[in-house]
Amino acid sequence: MKILVVDDEPDVRQLFEQRFRREIRNGVFSFTFAYSGEEALEYLHDHFSEVVLILSDINMPGMSGLELLRRIKQEHPTPPPPTVMMITAYADQESHRQAMQLGANDFLTKPVDFSALKEKLISMEKA
Repeated sequence: MKILVVDDEPDVRQLFEQRFRREIRNGVFSFTFAYSGEEALEYLHDHFSEVVLILSDINMPGMSGLELLRRIKQEHPTPPPPTVMMITAYADQESHRQAMQLGANDFLTKPVDFSALKEKLISMEKA
């Protein structure tokens, strides 16, 4: 399963690679990292059909995760659309409502519960 992680924090890559070490080594998950919404769109332009899941932070400089979500749904409306999970440090109802309204499949809060996330990803992978 190819997963695109979009977050402006550079240490996110190391965190995901640590927490999913075994799954990466066994070829269950493959992670690609983008550090801005703009970089994510650029990557998706060339690799959209490969990406199964997008994990995006909401609060980023420049293009927010919500704007990225809107653009993904707008520019790639044909199936199969990737699953999009939004991540935020601020669990406010307005961000949650807006993300779901824009087509997000799930909403996670920071710090990310990696055990729960791993379970979700594994169940998606088996489906």
